Amino acid sequence: MEVEYQEEYIRNSRGVQLFTCRWLPLSAPKALVFLCHGYGMECSDFMKGCGTKLASYGYAVFGIDYQGHGRSMGARCYIKKFDHIVTDCSNYFKTISGQEDYKNKKRFLYGESMGGAVALLVHRKDPSFWHGAILVAPMCKISEKVKPHPMVISMLTRVEDVIPRWKIVPTKDVIDAAFKDPVKREEIRSNKLIYQEKPRLKTALEMLRTSMGLEDSLNEVTLPFFVLHGEADTVTDPEVSRALYEQASSKDKTIKLYPGMWHGLTSGEPDHNINVVFADIIAWLDKRCDDDIDHDYINGKQFHDIVVADNVNDIVEVEISESKPRRNRGHGHGSYLCGWKGRRMHHHSAM
Repeated sequence: MEVEYQEEYIRNSRGVQLFTCRWLPLSAPKALVFLCHGYGMECSDFMKGCGTKLASYGYAVFGIDYQGHGRSMGARCYIKKFDHIVTDCSNYFKTISGQEDYKNKKRFLYGESMGGAVALLVHRKDPSFWHGAILVAPMCKISEKVKPHPMVISMLTRVEDVIPRWKIVPTKDVIDAAFKDPVKREEIRSNKLIYQEKPRLKTALEMLRTSMGLEDSLNEVTLPFFVLHGEADTVTDPEVSRALYEQASSKDKTIKLYPGMWHGLTSGEPDHNINVVFADIIAWLDKRCDDDIDHDYINGKQFHDIVVADNVNDIVEVEISESKPRRNRGHGHGSYLCGWKGRRMHHHSAM
């Protein structure tokens, strides 16, 4: 199916010019999908594969670069308030949804990494507005292994308004860790719109607070969702997705873990793996675009969980009547902060 691509600049409520883009099928769309990209990332190039793929299967896909990200205006990757990102996305998504061509279409959120947190918080602003969410390796909980001591947070908080934009947070090269395919990895590294410097102090603290806030309120997640995570992800902890799945109040919730896959499920894996991931995403969306589906219960049972197998080709779906107990898995000695893996108090410069 052919896809039409469009770009547009808008202004947010604070007067900042933001870049938006969209991928549209040539026929009437099945539903609307709104992209929330990761920290340091952007939509027009990095998420082009996602937008094109979903549009080719009949979905109208809309992306927005957060303030300071990609082609939007603002200090590069400076997050003064995380809620600014959430509000900008929510306002833009609702503006699109209210247009005559789209107002009767179902609405889905799609968030990768930090974008997963954005999507969950957009949902929280108006829980009944959304029909579902795709969450790829989302940032929504801090691992118990590295939850910062309150004294550390207090110390950094005292200086955040003095040196808010200072790039002083230690980082590792997340691109090497996130994207398995070496050719795709170098293409991503050469993207000048992707922020690859150290995070700013205020940005790091806002992400920390956001993760802690989400961790304490995962039970408030009520929309249907599909959370996907690579089992070999060393950037965000797969246990974060397990926690979301187990604690969310959603009656229609699905988790899928992919053996051997890394963080960049939709952009950094070999083509075969990416095709497997998108086939799962499209199947999930297609099922929920069926007007006859009962999103709470199917055949009298709570909707399906997806369990991990030894090989990606052996992953199977099973129906469940209640959430299964959390399975303990062995981990290495790496630690996680804001759902990101690294050394204590380290953040990554992208995703």
